[in-house]
Amino acid sequence: MEAAARAIGLQIQVFSASTTDEVDVAFAAILRERMHALFVIPDAFLGTRRVQLATLAARHALPTAYPLLYYVEAGGLMSYGTSLADAQRHVGIYTGRVLKGEKPADLPVTLPTKFELVINRSTAKALDLEVPATLLARADEVIE
Repeated sequence: MEAAARAIGLQIQVFSASTTDEVDVAFAAILRERMHALFVIPDAFLGTRRVQLATLAARHALPTAYPLLYYVEAGGLMSYGTSLADAQRHVGIYTGRVLKGEKPADLPVTLPTKFELVINRSTAKALDLEVPATLLARADEVIE
């Protein structure tokens, strides 16, 4: 990922946070470093702080992409990642197989196959970003 970024003249910096205070500290560092955008990785703790992340990104006009839909529902700009509905469907299928007597260790490990792009158009407008019509057309969901 870093090599691809360098190839197009971009620089990647990694910031971590595992407490609410560390989110604030990381955001302060992001602002101090004058980052142009932020990508939040899939993380259970960060998922619980999605409103805080969306609020900070909006307050500081920082375009931010997230890994899952519920960040965008909380006011984030956009997400691209695994479809939670599809993942939950697979959990149900595997649960049914186990309940019918299959051993969990015998079930194959699967990778996500369905991904979704969600864009929050209101957030884009608040950030004074114009989302190209072609991107809106390709989105699985556009939140107005």
